[in-house]
Amino acid sequence: MSEAINQGHVHFEINEKGIATVEFGHPLSNSLPGKILQKLANTITEMGNNEAVKVIILKSAGEKAFCAGASFDELISIENLEVGTTFFSGFANVINACRKCPKLIIGRVQGKAVGGGVGMASAVDYCLATEHAEVKLSELAVGIGPFVVGPAVERKIGTAAMSQLAIDATSWQSAQWAMNKGLYAAVYQTTEEMDKAIDKLATTLAESNPEAMSMLKSIFWQGTENWDTLLAERAGMSGKLVLSDFTVNAIQKFKKK
Repeated sequence: MSEAINQGHVHFEINEKGIATVEFGHPLSNSLPGKILQKLANTITEMGNNEAVKVIILKSAGEKAFCAGASFDELISIENLEVGTTFFSGFANVINACRKCPKLIIGRVQGKAVGGGVGMASAVDYCLATEHAEVKLSELAVGIGPFVVGPAVERKIGTAAMSQLAIDATSWQSAQWAMNKGLYAAVYQTTEEMDKAIDKLATTLAESNPEAMSMLKSIFWQGTENWDTLLAERAGMSGKLVLSDFTVNAIQKFKKK
């Protein structure tokens, strides 16, 4: 098993205003092995249950890619349906942690988002990005599909835009496209401008009524109460497909590019 599977981190800090910043990172373009996904889901849940936290910022490390999605090294190592389902459930757990978290989550997308990265940008409550934050759902290109992240992406940008991303799996869509579809609330020319806007919004929210924000969030997410079951089923679909010869060969080719 590749050493990349055991790399990566999840850090958090809470400032005096009650703003929690959760950061994930991995040396391979912030791709996400199962261990990091689980730690990220647990950390989001922990911040949601922490009374000192008023609002959460979700970000990734570095200045380049926001998130390259699933770890190819781990995908290739999957040998049976149970392991495959467990891996894809990692993305489901992060999305559901965001959904159930009683605190509003602000997403910070500094660069390209692929697959699960688009899912995370869709699962936060308010997402800001730079003009470098292009998006792509590449799953079909490697023999699977965006089944687990699909409900979150579709909820955010609609069926038509989600279908465009899912079907044209090899093409990048611009940050401006993503903003026009509703994934990003605003797009900035520089990271500095984006961070300034995030800090201003987070500070305002930290001073707002926690109960009102929690109630507002529950209204935003109405109709998703079945996602624990739905996303687990979707993880099973991906877990089955990743075992096929077609997908194994497609991933190997994709890795060599």
